[in-house]
Amino acid sequence: MTDTIPWHSLSPQDALVKLSTSEHGLAQLQATRRRDEIGPNKLPQTQRRSLAMRFLQQFNNVLIYVLLGAATITAFMQHWVDTSVILAVVLINGVIGFLQEGKAERAMDAIRLMLAPSALVIRDGKRAKVSAEDLVPGDIIIIEAGDRIPADIRLLQASNFQVQEAILTGESLPVDKTGHASAPGATLGDRAGMAYSGTLATKGHAIGLVVATGAKTEIGRISGMLADVEQLTTPLIRHTAQFARWLTAVILSISGLILLYGAIFTNQDLSELFMAVVGLSVAAIPEGLPAVLTITLAVGVKAMANRNAIIRRLPAIETIGSVSTICTDKTGTLTRNEMMVARVVTAHKVIRIAGRGYAPEGEITDEAGAPLTQPSPCLKELAHAAALCNDASLHLDGNDWTVLGDPMEGALLAFAQKLGLDTDALQSQWPREAIIPFDSAHRYMAVQNAYIPATSQVFVKGAPERVLDLCAAQLSDTGEEEPLNTAYWLTEIEQIASHGERVLALALKRNHQADEGLSEAHLDGQLIFIGLVGLMDPPRSEVIKAISDCHSAGIQIKMITGDHAKTAVAIARNIGLTNNDKVLTGADLDRLGDEDLRQRIQDCHVFARTSPEHKLRLVMALQDQGMSVAMTGDGVNDAPALKRADAGIAMGQKGSEAAKEAAEVVLADDNFATIVAAVIQGRTVYDNIKKVISWTLPTNGGEALTIIVALLLGLALPVTPVQILWINLITAATLGLALAFEPTEPGTMKKSPRPRDEPLLTRSLGWHIVFVSSLFITGVFGVYSYALSSGYPIEQARTLAMNTLVIMEVFHLLFIRNQYTSALSWAALKATPIVWATILVTLTAQALITYAAPLQTIFETRALPISDLVLILLIGMTLFACVEAEKRIRLWFVDRRYK
Repeated sequence: MTDTIPWHSLSPQDALVKLSTSEHGLAQLQATRRRDEIGPNKLPQTQRRSLAMRFLQQFNNVLIYVLLGAATITAFMQHWVDTSVILAVVLINGVIGFLQEGKAERAMDAIRLMLAPSALVIRDGKRAKVSAEDLVPGDIIIIEAGDRIPADIRLLQASNFQVQEAILTGESLPVDKTGHASAPGATLGDRAGMAYSGTLATKGHAIGLVVATGAKTEIGRISGMLADVEQLTTPLIRHTAQFARWLTAVILSISGLILLYGAIFTNQDLSELFMAVVGLSVAAIPEGLPAVLTITLAVGVKAMANRNAIIRRLPAIETIGSVSTICTDKTGTLTRNEMMVARVVTAHKVIRIAGRGYAPEGEITDEAGAPLTQPSPCLKELAHAAALCNDASLHLDGNDWTVLGDPMEGALLAFAQKLGLDTDALQSQWPREAIIPFDSAHRYMAVQNAYIPATSQVFVKGAPERVLDLCAAQLSDTGEEEPLNTAYWLTEIEQIASHGERVLALALKRNHQADEGLSEAHLDGQLIFIGLVGLMDPPRSEVIKAISDCHSAGIQIKMITGDHAKTAVAIARNIGLTNNDKVLTGADLDRLGDEDLRQRIQDCHVFARTSPEHKLRLVMALQDQGMSVAMTGDGVNDAPALKRADAGIAMGQKGSEAAKEAAEVVLADDNFATIVAAVIQGRTVYDNIKKVISWTLPTNGGEALTIIVALLLGLALPVTPVQILWINLITAATLGLALAFEPTEPGTMKKSPRPRDEPLLTRSLGWHIVFVSSLFITGVFGVYSYALSSGYPIEQARTLAMNTLVIMEVFHLLFIRNQYTSALSWAALKATPIVWATILVTLTAQALITYAAPLQTIFETRALPISDLVLILLIGMTLFACVEAEKRIRLWFVDRRYK
């Protein structure tokens, strides 16, 4: 029952009593007994299916059944090439699904790898190093800087102790930890007396009491959530399955009715009738469609890889194109995850500092935006204090500046160098003689540096209110001392904090006697206040345009972060994500019921101090309102929401392995702008999929209706089953494939997101299928009747009809490329090289089976005169003119409707 106790609100002594232990630790026998009762300190593993079962389940799909049926039919007809192609498609799809299976399992494996391998524990009053798996509640452990926390612990003692909790809270900076209790309702990020399993100690040392292990820890709870979260199927998979079921029912029903009709009302031989119905089924089944859809997705995946987005599941690229809401983390996604001094306040001036992360370069201006040509003596003194009261160092790693040490101290060094200081030389010229390290008890750091023989200067930085208490004067712009204006500084502190910036104060003591040493007594009431610095994690420069593009495309952006509300709102306003100060915290979400949350979530775009449960709840609330949700994140705390979202997007550079494994997409550059590029590519992929379907179904429908009409009228088939198989094979592998490579259409990001439940077969597509299929029937039967009436042998008449079908498909392709714009412009006719290449391949193949003697024997074809080829071309052009005219009339009516 220890997992229900609010350990963060108990005093250290009360926590020891609750677990029947002391600061001397458990006895070894007692620890062994508890481990036997509770189990090892590791996350439980879920039972997994066998590899064979995982592979076989990839074929449990209606569309796969249709393909297997088509393979059976073609095998029955001894068309082994077609059978092999269809089975290859089925196998490839199965292998892809098999390789993508088990993402959630790998995500939980990644979480397990984050647990510490060993721990320094006190048992029987003695220190001992034990395996982290052997820790139990009640153990006393010792944590040093650089250690990974091996279990959830209640801190008993903490000296200058900081922990990086980004994987759980999303906060970019390490947080100070103490032994003090927090309020019972404090969020995880505000629990100063707790350290959690999987987080990293970055500074100082501590002694802690183990209060939770294994699945009872915070990271274990998240792992359990991840296992329980239902992963939604992508819209494409869902709609493809619906379409496959519909198509299967239609094909089987029509085939059965035609067979029954022929047997009762016609005098056709039953075996011939059956073969004709088989030909009808083959004509109606789009054998090449799954392969072309897969290739279309693969083309999009490759394009996204070139834009720094790695797609882990093929259908995810299409899903991203359909999102209507992007829930994004703040740190590292919208911001750079690098601290920077953005504002400096002295006694009489406000200075703004531009730049990029830790790079020591950037423009310095006054509050009005005028460049600062010469820093004042006060500003120079502030830069000295920033550089000398500092334990960090900056390094150039390739083209990027990185900090070794505290990120805020790295930002102070970069600021000093922007003012022209050589910080390395300065630190050599002013050697450090003494230090009072930062501690949460006194909330400042002080250093004593040599100045002239026997005389030193003391520099102090820390919490503004605390440093103010130590000061008796302030520094003017000319570097002279003047009376301390406490009211002015308190106002400025509030002003800086209102911009979401972290505030530090800097002060100095001149002419300190070096031989006196350095203690707190030497500081109280003896310091001169220099000024304030406001530090921020700056937004990425490209994020503002990316968010504007999303808003233009009808996509909402929701910031969901573990950071403080003020910081989150300030960043959101700076980047144009919101124009108000509305924010809901985790505590607010806990008070809202599901219905209230669905109402509030619409007009609130910033959510702060959130837990993994809050993030998951927000994603589900948006999905309940019919929205397709993309979720970004980098920490373990983001993994459940990443898995549940329609499109989970993890950060590749600074993201945890758990987040990457739970996501469908990984951003190689951790950049929100890359998400927008993925949306554009996703919309392009979906447009191309719709083009493939819009081209395939009418052509297959035309072929099928040609056979149906012939059977109903008791006529010989205008095109034989083997010729239909040939047409489907050659055109699907060439013409249909060309549509996978179509570029992004103009205005793609001006369209609203498509509805979550929009099917592949819409009413407009249904009308297009009927209209184009009718044109195909008219063209094929027209030319077939013309050939028979002209005395052509039936083989030559069928050859003419078959080539007419192919040419009509070619012209239909040219039309489909430009469904929403004119197909008669030079840009449209120019097309892409691959379109003309596939047309050339198709026409060459048709010429071979029409005129090559060996192929004439196989396909029962005859050579056609030039006059017939001209006739075929005219029929194709007529089809193009008809569908183009219908499009213009339809678009004209649409325009009038919305004017």
